[in-house]
Amino acid sequence: MSARYSVLVTGNALRLRDDFLGISSVVLVETAGQRWLIDAGGPVTRGSLKRALRDRGLGPGDIDAIFLSHLHFDHAWNLDLFPHARLHVSAAELAYAADPHPDDDLIPEGLLERLSARGVEVLEGEGPLAPGLTVLPAPGHTPGLYAAEVATAAGPVLLACDAIKYPKEVMSRRCDLAFDAIETGTATIARLLERAERIVPGHAPEMHRTAEGWTWDSAAEFPLMVR
Repeated sequence: MSARYSVLVTGNALRLRDDFLGISSVVLVETAGQRWLIDAGGPVTRGSLKRALRDRGLGPGDIDAIFLSHLHFDHAWNLDLFPHARLHVSAAELAYAADPHPDDDLIPEGLLERLSARGVEVLEGEGPLAPGLTVLPAPGHTPGLYAAEVATAAGPVLLACDAIKYPKEVMSRRCDLAFDAIETGTATIARLLERAERIVPGHAPEMHRTAEGWTWDSAAEFPLMVR
């Protein structure tokens, strides 16, 4: 069975000198009468996420489930917008978030308590979440990071989340930021690139394979209002 996907928020790797803006990709997957979010985004993108849903005639109550690739703030912060959605996250990521790398300050305070209060469906190994939607371990950026694959009518699309964050990692085929191990993330990138023709990175526009390599067609817009 094929599924449909739509990028609600296009990720962007913009940062300040000492800080990270945290604009991560949020993708809507529709399959078998269910609407899934792949990640929930961070505080910088709450407004754009709500606008993207409105533009599609949807509201937070129309989201049935959320798959959290990992538990960094830019991917998991906006869970409160979807209080009735089922939550899915890997067992390895829950364990990591309880005892993160000492340099990893991207996990929001109180997030594990929020998840515990809501209840989560814990994932282990590779397998289907829904018809046409498969999840798979993709460690490196964090030990429990997962990616997702959507079986569309035009072929599979890999929602890489932060297993592949931006084009630099595709071109170099090397992990650029790891709280697990650079070598682990690099092996994950190689494995994912072998199975994909189209990729939605965690912090860049959708990319696709060509005869010459990988490219992308659209820019990640960053409208900036000063007042």
